[in-house]
Amino acid sequence: MKKPLIILAGPTAVGKTKLSISLAKTVGGEIISADSMQVYRHMDIGSAKIQPEEMEGIVHHLVDVLEPDEEFHVVRFQQMAKAAVEEIYERGRIPILVGGTGFYIQALLYDIDFTKNESDPKYRRYLEELVQKKGPGYLHEMLKKTDAKSAESIHPHNSKRVIRALEFYNQTGKKISEHNRVERQKQSPYHFAYFVLYDERKRLYERIDSRVDQMLKEGLVKEVQALKDRGCIRDMVSMQGLGYKEILAYLDGETSFEEAVYRIKRDTRHFAKRQLTWFKREKDVIWMNKGDFENEEHSLLGKMQEELIKRNIC
Repeated sequence: MKKPLIILAGPTAVGKTKLSISLAKTVGGEIISADSMQVYRHMDIGSAKIQPEEMEGIVHHLVDVLEPDEEFHVVRFQQMAKAAVEEIYERGRIPILVGGTGFYIQALLYDIDFTKNESDPKYRRYLEELVQKKGPGYLHEMLKKTDAKSAESIHPHNSKRVIRALEFYNQTGKKISEHNRVERQKQSPYHFAYFVLYDERKRLYERIDSRVDQMLKEGLVKEVQALKDRGCIRDMVSMQGLGYKEILAYLDGETSFEEAVYRIKRDTRHFAKRQLTWFKREKDVIWMNKGDFENEEHSLLGKMQEELIKRNIC
C-alpha cells in the first residue's frame, strides 16, 4: 500500500502558508517546506519565512536548518525531504509538502533519480569561469542552443541549474529536459493529492507588490546588510534569491534603491508567471482558483477535504 502525501503548491504570495496550517490541523499533518530560501537561517524577511508563532503548533520541516554559506540544491532537498517524510510517517501523521519550487516537488513526488551522471569537475570549472568572464546571460544563450526547453524553464541568473543542464548535455549528448520528462513518467511511490492554489493575475501581482513593500518596512535592507557583514557574497546560492541579490547590488553601489525595488517587484512577478507555467505542465494536479471560493479559506479547505476523502487520503 502506498503511503499518503499531500502537496499544496502555487505561485509566490498566493497564500499557501496560512492555508497549509489549517490543512495540517484538519488532517493531522506536518509540513515540509518545498522552498529554496526558507531553508536558510538569518534570511527571514526576504524569504517570507513563517515564524514560530505563526506555526500554531504545527511541526515544520526544512525551515531554518542551513547556514547561508551552505549549498542547497534539488538533490539535497530530496534527501532531506525523504528523511522528513519517514519521520512523519513514524509518528502516524501525514506529510504535507508546501511551496512554490516545482522542481523540488517533482523530485520528491516521483523519486527522480539524480545519480546516473556524476559531475565533470573540469567542464564545470570551465563553465564557472565563463560566468565570471561573460556573465550568466552568456551561459543561458549556450543552453538555448542545446536544450531550448530547459532554457525556457531556468532563469538566466540561475547559473547553478544552467551549468548542470549544460554539463548533463556535455556528458551524455542528451537534453536534461528530456531526461526529466522520462523521469516524470514514473509512477509516484506515494498515494498523493497535488493541489495548486492560484488567483487572478491582477490580484496576485498586487499581492506581490504589497508583500515587497512590507518586506522593506520590516527591514529587508538591514537583513541583507547583516548577511553581507557575516561574509555572504553574491556567488552563494542563498544570495541568489529574489530580494537578496537586488538589495545586495544596491548596498554595493551598483544601483539605486528605487531601481532595486523596481527589479524585485518585476522579477517576482515574472517568477510567479514561470511557477504557474511549470505547474500547468504537471499531471494529476487539482487546481484551486481562489476567486471561485471568494477568497474564503474555509471554502477552499472544504473543497480540499472533499478531494482528499474522494481519494481515500484522509
